[in-house]
Amino acid sequence: MSTKGVGRKVLISGNWKMNHTHYEAIEVVQKLAALLRATPLADGTEISLHPSFTSLRSVQTAVESDSIPIALGAQNCHFEDKGAYTGEVSAELLSKLNVRYVIVGHSERRALFQETDEIVRRKLDAVLAHAMCPILCVGETLEQREAGLAESTVTAQLNAALVDRGPQALESIVVAYEPIWAIGTGKSATSDDAQAMSAMIRGELEVLGGSVSRSMVVQYGGSVNPGNCEELIGCPDVDGFLVGGASLDADKFFQIARAGC
Repeated sequence: MSTKGVGRKVLISGNWKMNHTHYEAIEVVQKLAALLRATPLADGTEISLHPSFTSLRSVQTAVESDSIPIALGAQNCHFEDKGAYTGEVSAELLSKLNVRYVIVGHSERRALFQETDEIVRRKLDAVLAHAMCPILCVGETLEQREAGLAESTVTAQLNAALVDRGPQALESIVVAYEPIWAIGTGKSATSDDAQAMSAMIRGELEVLGGSVSRSMVVQYGGSVNPGNCEELIGCPDVDGFLVGGASLDADKFFQIARAGC
């Protein structure tokens, strides 16, 4: 079980990526709702779900109509509010659906869609401008880690997105560490790896924002599952998870969420 101190927030986020039709999304939400009614999460533990854009409205309706304690999240957004950007969705549009959390700078966006640090910062600006909470993803590749560049890479990503924002803005930002080197490579990240980088991240957040760093949420996002979640959440500087594949299954995701209680 979690060893978090009293008052420390725990955020468990499910990133569904390009999975689940809107019908399947509703089924997962309804099953989660039943599990939450039977065994509510502890105070201070929050769940956010990040469905595909085609399922956002369906999930919003399901959550709000039954007052289900799940925060609505999005996987991405454009940095402009409106304009000739075919296929894009703005932070302004997401805010009108009562989206609370938006993932920004996910490793897949950086690698597959060539999102630069500048683009990530502009997206983060847009999310904050519409009073939503960005989940800023940072992490190093296998090549960067083997070259001894893990900490400098993550520090550079943090600074590019967060420098000169000040403590008040930082309070509204979640940081998610993705050990890209341990996702789909056959290598495994341990709880010691998760804690070491999370502690480094919190130290850098203290440089950027002072004491507010102690209350900021630092998530871990490296192949979290029901088998490793309790050990990982026991790390002093891990305040939750950004869950991928395991979040597609309501039972598995709920078990992970329970580890944060």
